[in-house]
Amino acid sequence: MKANKSIVALVSLIDDPDENIFEHVRDQLMTHGSQAIPFLESSWENDDYGLVFQSRIETLIHDIQFSVIKNDLKVWIDSPQKDLLEGTIIISRYQYPNIEEQDIKDKVQEIRKAIWLEINEGQTALEKVRIFNKVFYGQFGFVGNSKDYNAPQNSYIYKVLEMRKGNPLTLCILYSIIAQSLDMPVYGVNLPNHFVLTYLDHDNAFALINKQNKHGNLFYINAFAKGGIFDDSEIDEFLKGLDKPKLREYYEPCSNSAVITRMLTNLIASFQQTGSSEKVNELIELRDLFGFGN
Repeated sequence: MKANKSIVALVSLIDDPDENIFEHVRDQLMTHGSQAIPFLESSWENDDYGLVFQSRIETLIHDIQFSVIKNDLKVWIDSPQKDLLEGTIIISRYQYPNIEEQDIKDKVQEIRKAIWLEINEGQTALEKVRIFNKVFYGQFGFVGNSKDYNAPQNSYIYKVLEMRKGNPLTLCILYSIIAQSLDMPVYGVNLPNHFVLTYLDHDNAFALINKQNKHGNLFYINAFAKGGIFDDSEIDEFLKGLDKPKLREYYEPCSNSAVITRMLTNLIASFQQTGSSEKVNELIELRDLFGFGN
């Protein structure tokens, strides 16, 4: 209650014409974090203090929300688990701060359950992937958004689940999260200018047949192309076309940190195209939290 009274008192001072007083009020409200947002929103709707007042409140709400996102991402980076779905939800909240995390998890669970009903331990990896594709792309209608490929919404898991379309990265993320929850060893491969999946050879069976298999993969999956299956020779050709070296990182699973960094990089490129310099700077600030080259 004491904190609420303090927030109410601070909000009432936002329209003070003295910039020094406003800066002090702003700093104090920032310390209250997301707890202050309902009071700011209520005042924006109900108090008619003019355009300067409303503009200050809008900026404050955004600054608090960004501070929360930044802190949550720091916590995620420092956590040993680095849960991929949690990481993508944090990034979604940058653009859609009021989304319900449980709604996203429920939608993922719905897809998982539909696939789970059709697969069993007696099926081969290829059979499981074909069933997965039938449900994921056929029943639920997920598709690569080739028409608006660079649109920012393609990089938010919240919108991808809503639209049933996304870019290669977000479709791969959703695919791999669900597959791993079904004990299918499917992980992201961070290619230059593209992102695909690999189905790992956990039992080392394929290595006995094909001695040339250096990366422990059974096959690769192109989630952007309705789950098309291919082998490493296509990655060889892809890298050759880009004049890129055959580095191991282009054939093997990447970390969840690399996935989220790639997501932020995609968003930065999207907002650079739309000329949203403020968003570009904020997303670069989030990406820099990872502390390695991008």
